[in-house]
Amino acid sequence: SSLLFCPTQTAVDNLSNEGLRNGVHNVGDVMYDVALYFRDRAMEQSGVLSRLNLQPKRFALATCHRAENTDDQARLLQILAALEQTAQSMPVVLPLHPRTRKLIQTFGLERFLTHLTVTDPLPFLDMVALEQSASVILTDSGGVQKEAFFYGVPCVTMRDETEWVETVQLGWNRLAGASTSRVAQAVQDFVRAPPSPVFTSPYGSGQASSLILRQMIHSLP
Repeated sequence: SSLLFCPTQTAVDNLSNEGLRNGVHNVGDVMYDVALYFRDRAMEQSGVLSRLNLQPKRFALATCHRAENTDDQARLLQILAALEQTAQSMPVVLPLHPRTRKLIQTFGLERFLTHLTVTDPLPFLDMVALEQSASVILTDSGGVQKEAFFYGVPCVTMRDETEWVETVQLGWNRLAGASTSRVAQAVQDFVRAPPSPVFTSPYGSGQASSLILRQMIHSLP
C-alpha cells in the first residue's frame, strides 16, 4: 500500500517498528466519527431505556461473544458468575449473541441468567443508547471497548489483552480476564471512583473520514 491510515499514534509506532514509515498518516479512528454522528440520534430515536425499565447511569451493560470465552466452559462460567454478582447491586443488561446462548445451554449454565436482564441482540441505535446510559460496561468486544471510551463510560474488558491500549493507559478500561473476582472488583472500583475526565482524544477529532479523503485526493497523480 502507498497510503497507510492509522487510528492512533500507537498504530503509527507499530508500523515504524516494522520499518514502514512512508505514506503513514495518523488520521484518527473512523469509529470515533461514527460514534459522534450517532450519539445524539440514538438518544432521540431509541426507546430502549423505557422498554427495559432502566434508569440512566443505574445499570451495567454486558456483552460476551468471543470464542476464547464462550467455547471454554470454565471461562464462560466465571464471566457469568461475575455478571450475576454484579446484578446484586445494579441491573445488568445482557444482549445475548445466539452462539453464546447456545453454549450457555450446552454447558448447563442457564442458572446464571436468572437475575440478569437478557435480551436478543439489539439494533445499533439501541446499543448506542445503552452504552451512553450505562454506569459501567463489561465486554469482550473490541468495538464496544472503544465506544465505551468515546461515550465516557468506564469499561471492564473480560479478556487478557486488548488492542486498544490507550483506553487502559488513560484509566477508562481495565483488563480483568475471565476471573469472577477480578471482573466484579473492577466494576465496584469504577462505580465507587469513576475515572478522571480525559480532555484529549488519542483517537483523533472525529474527522478521520474527511482527513482520509483529503489525503487520498492530495496523493492523486
